Amino acid sequence: MSTTNTYSLSGRKKTVSDKKLTWSERIYLVAIIKGMMVTLKHMFRKKVTISYPEQQRPFSKVYRGRHTLMRDEEGRERCTACGLCALSCPAEAITMKAAERKADEMHLYREEKYAEIYEINMLRCIFCGLCEEACPKQAIYLTKSGEIAKSDSSRENFIYGKDRLVMPLDAAIANTNNHNQA
Repeated sequence: MSTTNTYSLSGRKKTVSDKKLTWSERIYLVAIIKGMMVTLKHMFRKKVTISYPEQQRPFSKVYRGRHTLMRDEEGRERCTACGLCALSCPAEAITMKAAERKADEMHLYREEKYAEIYEINMLRCIFCGLCEEACPKQAIYLTKSGEIAKSDSSRENFIYGKDRLVMPLDAAIANTNNHNQA
């Protein structure tokens, strides 16, 4: 039997030995029986698999799902293309291009600057919520929707542009009506 000393990064000494295995250890009978016991234990438990999308699990209170670019009370886009969400994104999933608002677009955008192009690569996004926290205009929210999985299977369809991110106008008006009634 030979012994080899190695050192870990913490500076603690470890002793490694390569002793001869006994006959029962060499045939792995005890290990096989232990593995079969784990398998049998789980075989008769209630299954945790659900039939998605017919059945859906309830999400936790802190679940962060699909991104939405919000509108204000008048239906205008809140995003001013400041780029703080893109800077705070650790996965670098957000890209945007700013543009100047024209005189005839005052009903579309709140500020002089707006995001002409706003894209989120959902394959890169880690749903951390830092973009939501960084936004000074409260323009981006991570909703409770888990419908990202129903997208097409090609990579290009997982890059969400403004057409898929901006809150629909009728939902913004309904949201304003709910706040006024409360």
